[in-house]
Amino acid sequence: MLRTVAELTRDLNAPRPLIYWTDFLLSAGVGYAGLAIAMTTPSLGLGLVAALVAILGLYRAGSFIHEITHMRHASVPGFRLGWNLIAGVPLLVPSFMYEGVHNLHHARTRYGTVEDPEYLPLALMKPWTLPVFILTALLAPIALLVRFGVLSPLSLVVPGLRRTLIERYSSLSINPSFRRRMPEGEVARQMLLLEIACSVWAITLIVLIATGVLPLRQAAIFGAILSVTYVLNQVRTLVAHLWENEGETMTVTAQYLDTVNVPPPALLPVLWAPVGLRYHALHHLIPGVPYHGLAEAHRRLSAALAPESPYHKASYKGLPGLVSRLVRSTMGRRG
Repeated sequence: MLRTVAELTRDLNAPRPLIYWTDFLLSAGVGYAGLAIAMTTPSLGLGLVAALVAILGLYRAGSFIHEITHMRHASVPGFRLGWNLIAGVPLLVPSFMYEGVHNLHHARTRYGTVEDPEYLPLALMKPWTLPVFILTALLAPIALLVRFGVLSPLSLVVPGLRRTLIERYSSLSINPSFRRRMPEGEVARQMLLLEIACSVWAITLIVLIATGVLPLRQAAIFGAILSVTYVLNQVRTLVAHLWENEGETMTVTAQYLDTVNVPPPALLPVLWAPVGLRYHALHHLIPGVPYHGLAEAHRRLSAALAPESPYHKASYKGLPGLVSRLVRSTMGRRG
């Protein structure tokens, strides 16, 4: 399987800048337009529709952080900077929250172990862990506002706080034991510049809300839309893997089978697993292939590999079945 995957997808590795920029800018434009309407319209019905549009648009635009983590930046010039200016800083999720972290999840000797920042054996944990997992995302806008608007400035004067912020609160990880290494060189400089930008934006938001320049109702709508957006991503994360490994080092095939594809004919994954995330298991086999090449890669491999190949065992029909499987597994852990 691995040899076939490598042979049939070799020509799909080149990213296409026009697709990246067009998709991202349209997604962000639609998302922010929906956000503006939702925050200002007096109509409840229009506001709800606009909020839904904002959630889906901003979610898709934000999901490009995953592509930024894997791409060679010279192949799509200026995209990381553009993404941070348009999405990363305004949404308080700068690219450094994922860069230098997500790649550890793809390390063959780290995946599924205690050293994996993006893995917990959720299927083997108690039922209450799932709602807590979702609740953390619901509170993310407030947590991010405090992290950048309060703790970042305080870290300039409070001894030890800077290291704590970097190690524990500067990564989009789900493993509470994960500690990020202190950055060095150019990485540290880029990280500092993005943190300053996020801090200025967060402080501005706090001041605008506190002084009434940004009405509380509009601020609440903004926060609610972001909360639902982060929850949607958390639900997607919840079904990205089967979460059945207890910390042992896994083979590449075992890692693949612990990960999830939700390919066509399912339609809704286009919305809840955008920018290639519906092919998450395939992505773990070929992390260098850009999102716009994954559908073709899946088509080729599905046709070339025999029905008994492990490749087909990572494909699932949709979100409800995956959530139900995970819930049933945790329910078996009562007591």
